[in-house]
Order: sequence, then structure tokens, then C-alpha cells
Amino acid sequence: MNLQDAFYQTVHSYEGGCEVLAVRMNMSAAILRNKANPNTTTNLPSAKDLDDVVSLTRNPLLVHTFAANHGFVCVRVPDDVDASDMAVLEMVTKVWTTNGEVGAEVNKALADGRITRREIEQVRAAVKRAERALEEVAARLAGMAEK
Repeated sequence: MNLQDAFYQTVHSYEGGCEVLAVRMNMSAAILRNKANPNTTTNLPSAKDLDDVVSLTRNPLLVHTFAANHGFVCVRVPDDVDASDMAVLEMVTKVWTTNGEVGAEVNKALADGRITRREIEQVRAAVKRAERALEEVAARLAGMAEK
């Protein structure tokens, strides 16, 4: 997905729509609609617009899209890290689950003896989910580290 499409989806999926979000961004709804329009070549969203939309909507789609388009994975680091053994175990089981999803996608892709672009994208999406789960474990452990 490209960043412009992610911006469009984020703006238009906001509760109350573009009109409510535009007020919170201190701009007219018409300008925000134009900035979100993936078919326009003028009035494009600025870096500040992207940051404001993520901050106001709390929707991580733009952040994940930007990261994925450049070969990165990002993970939200929780403020309230639960330092219990059970919390870490829950995260590890999430990693195991996502690793199984990667294996299932690879198996499905190889089943007919040929690989399509769609199958590659499905494998990549499963890998990204696994990477996020692993990063969450690392973030949780970092939150538990002695100060």
C-alpha cells in the first residue's frame, strides 16, 4: 500500500469522518479531503499532516505503511509494561502463533508448485506479524530491565 492510500483510509475511517477530523486538525474539511484524495497532484499532505492524523486518530496504518515500504517493522511500545512472568509467556505464545502462520503461508504458497505475487505478499504479511510479535517481546523485556 502506498502512503497516500493509507492517509486516505485513515482520514475517512475516523469516527465522524473527514469533517470531524478536519476540525481537530484546524483546517477545513474540503482541504483535508483534497489532501487525502489519492487522485490529486496538488494540496498533498505534509509530514505534519501525517503526524497529526496518526496522533489524533491513534490509527497506526500510516506508521506501519511507511515502515513496510522501506523494509522496516514498527511496534508500539506500551507505557504500562506488565513485568510478570505470565505477561512475557503470553507474548512468547503470540510469537509461536505468528511463526506458525508464516509456515502455513509458505506451505500454502508452495502447494501447487508455483509462487504468485499474491502468495509472496501473504507470506510477507505473515512475516511482518511475526516480526511485530518478536519486537513486542523485546520491548516488554526492556520495560522489565532494572533501571
